[in-house]
Amino acid sequence: MYEELTEILRNSDNIVFFGGAGVSTESNIPDFRSEAGLYSAQSNYGMSPEQMLSHSFFVGDTQTFFDYYKNNLIYTDAEPNDAHKALARLEEMGKLKAVVTQNIDGLHQKAGSKTVYELHGSVLRNYCMKCGKFYDLDYIMKPENCDGLIPKCECGGTVKPDVVLYEEALDEMQITGAVDAIRAADVLIIGGTSLVVYPAAGFVNYFRGSKLVLINKSSTSFDSRADLVIHDAIGKVMGEAVNGL
Repeated sequence: MYEELTEILRNSDNIVFFGGAGVSTESNIPDFRSEAGLYSAQSNYGMSPEQMLSHSFFVGDTQTFFDYYKNNLIYTDAEPNDAHKALARLEEMGKLKAVVTQNIDGLHQKAGSKTVYELHGSVLRNYCMKCGKFYDLDYIMKPENCDGLIPKCECGGTVKPDVVLYEEALDEMQITGAVDAIRAADVLIIGGTSLVVYPAAGFVNYFRGSKLVLINKSSTSFDSRADLVIHDAIGKVMGEAVNGL
């Protein structure tokens, strides 16, 4: 069914994948911007997810921030799906040069991907705002390490997730790595994103290669610019395409 994509993969050794929330939803991690996510935030907290996950809200009501964050963004049982696994295999073959992701769950690395640019950070990393010491996810989820729900460092400082909140800037090193990889790629595969979240969506404009592939369940504003558009589940598409190599 996806012979054309398999052929594109076969003919290139310089592929970059750019992925969004749709890659993670197939691992049962809901998109907090979805209808269910919006309803949960509004009904339980009276605010939008964007408000709850803003820097100003984190500073102004840290306790409620962590209540929302731990209940809506942490999925410790999530496992890599067929999309994550297919991309890791492509990298192993020497074809995929980088994964650029807007997701914060670390599933690409768990599947085996080595070169991953995490534009919005990772829930797996957390750091003390006072002394800079890093902690893993397990640490911040244990009640004994928290004041209420707020994780505390051994020095007494507040431990903040290493994720980019609304109102915060993206990490310069991640931006540079992602842009350089996209600019140098022959093939750019965009999957599981509607390309509406900026500045990340603007990264597509750096692509100068020969084949732009879009894989998303619904159409995007970039569909007309793509050489191949597939409206289907990203795990199914990537799994079948890589299996065909």
